Amino acid sequence: MSARKSPFELRQVFASLPQMERGVAKVIGGDPKGNNFLYTNGKSVIIRNIENPAIAEIYTEHGHQVTVAKYAPSGFYIASGDVAGKIRIWDTTQKEHLLKYEYTPFSGKIKDIAWTEDSKRLAVVGEGRGKFGAVFLWDTGSSVGDVSGHSKLINSVDIRQQRPYRLATASDDTCGCFFEGPPFKFKFTIKEHNQFVNCVRFSPDGNHFVTAGADGQILVFDGKTGERIGSLGGEKAHKGGIYAVSWSPDSAQLISASGDKTVKLWDVGTGTSVTTFDMGTDVTDQQLGCLWQKDHLVSISLSGYINYLDKNKPDRLIRVIKGHSKAIQCLTVHKRDGKSYIYSGSSDGHINYWDADTGDNDCFLGKGHTNQVTKMVINDSEELVTCSMDDTLRYTNIKKEYSASDVLKMDFQPKSVSVAVGGVSLAVCIGQVVLLKDKKKVFTLDNLGFEPETGAIHPSGTTVAVGGSDGKIRLYSLQSNTLKDEGKILVVQEPVTDMSFSNDGAYLAVGDGMKVVTVFSVADNYVVKNQYHGHHARPVTLAWSPDNEHFASAGMDMMVYVWTVQDSEWRIKIADAHRLHHVSALAWIDPHTLVTTSHDASVKVFQKAPMMNQRLCWKT
Repeated sequence: MSARKSPFELRQVFASLPQMERGVAKVIGGDPKGNNFLYTNGKSVIIRNIENPAIAEIYTEHGHQVTVAKYAPSGFYIASGDVAGKIRIWDTTQKEHLLKYEYTPFSGKIKDIAWTEDSKRLAVVGEGRGKFGAVFLWDTGSSVGDVSGHSKLINSVDIRQQRPYRLATASDDTCGCFFEGPPFKFKFTIKEHNQFVNCVRFSPDGNHFVTAGADGQILVFDGKTGERIGSLGGEKAHKGGIYAVSWSPDSAQLISASGDKTVKLWDVGTGTSVTTFDMGTDVTDQQLGCLWQKDHLVSISLSGYINYLDKNKPDRLIRVIKGHSKAIQCLTVHKRDGKSYIYSGSSDGHINYWDADTGDNDCFLGKGHTNQVTKMVINDSEELVTCSMDDTLRYTNIKKEYSASDVLKMDFQPKSVSVAVGGVSLAVCIGQVVLLKDKKKVFTLDNLGFEPETGAIHPSGTTVAVGGSDGKIRLYSLQSNTLKDEGKILVVQEPVTDMSFSNDGAYLAVGDGMKVVTVFSVADNYVVKNQYHGHHARPVTLAWSPDNEHFASAGMDMMVYVWTVQDSEWRIKIADAHRLHHVSALAWIDPHTLVTTSHDASVKVFQKAPMMNQRLCWKT
């Protein structure tokens, strides 16, 4: 069997939000050309178009969690750093983002990166073992100075973009340091703060730099001499700690992001606040990052939401970019009013919905699940039925907000949920199978003698299949709100990992722990129609195409396969759909468009190339 290029092409990436941590600043990198901005989540660097954030790329070559990424002033390279102390410098002009250089300046978390204006030197700071910073040549790694003077981790670094170069740092030891170079040498310590110093930034014209700290102060210094000039807002710029500042392109103003849930716009010349943006009242509205790029003012909330600010209308946001910041576990697709929508649920209980064409997205209002959303499906009443590790099932009208009256507390943690016509739902829980009718429990199977893993209801609503950890699928007839064991057992390799009936009810597809997908023919008394081999690790999710002749599977091997029912040798492989992450869920928008999601917290849409529309699969 010969391998060929997949006819499925990546059409859209609905990128993850930044990965946030309370009390920790989030660095946002800006494209010197003004087109893109970037941030990190997990092992990924996300590059987004600032005019249209739905246009996104994801760089996933780090082996550890990435903490910061910055464009070189030339715009041709990006330097990204991770928790292991590794710096990767990679190309921005090619789609492949080829690695140029890789260094480990110190062993420990990298917290910030700064380039010199000629893109030839990098300063890197963070939490090393006895070493908190380094400055070196980008092409050889040779040291061009010594970042010293601090007794605790360094949170932030910046370099004056004019000669003579100056370098400034901000640290948890409540101090900043000022350096001259190159080679960069320690000049003096800045001791005016009395709590952690979170951020330091030079103005674009090099005349000033500011430091911002957990004490709520923003201090202004001369960019060339390091002499203190004054402060913004008098004694305190914010009521809470300040995590980030970003200068305007003309160096006359800057914005600051604070834990007091505000962003402030400052006139540096007068030291006064021009505008205050009140971002909300919830703890997740704390502001941990900001960026001023061309005419765009952007801040990042603790929730991960990316806020576009309007300096002329501070009470109204231009736009809020929502999505997921934690691993996505499940998704489903639903057509409404002639449009397709993607629904996704993540490990923190968050549910998002996306316009499949534009990427515009939002979340339901109100309080939803409090723990991982495990499975989701749309029922015939246009309700999103979800099960979660918070031991609940939820029925949410897809046009409304969460409703407290449509939550069912289960006796045991639910693993999967499926639905059928007539208001029927099936919840497979730890040690228990529960049948529900019109959002009420009507029948329960206990003391099963096996551990149920997943379930599926036949589209006709007459048969229920329950897959167990013992590799057996037990069939029950659904009669008068009860489940009757028909004594019919289908056998695969243990355990059953996922299971799904085709939309027309003709087939039942089952994934198992031995990397095999088996399709049973329902009309032929569930005889094996075909077995499908190709995965190098267990398949964890299955989805049938609307044409009922093809289905997709994805596994721990990070592979997605599209299979044809009639011939197990005919298949399409989508390799590295979510590079370095296994695909956690699949769904079809139409017979030519497949949606995937993963622990990288992003959603991807793959579409079959036009020339392949007449013939979906080939033998590989």
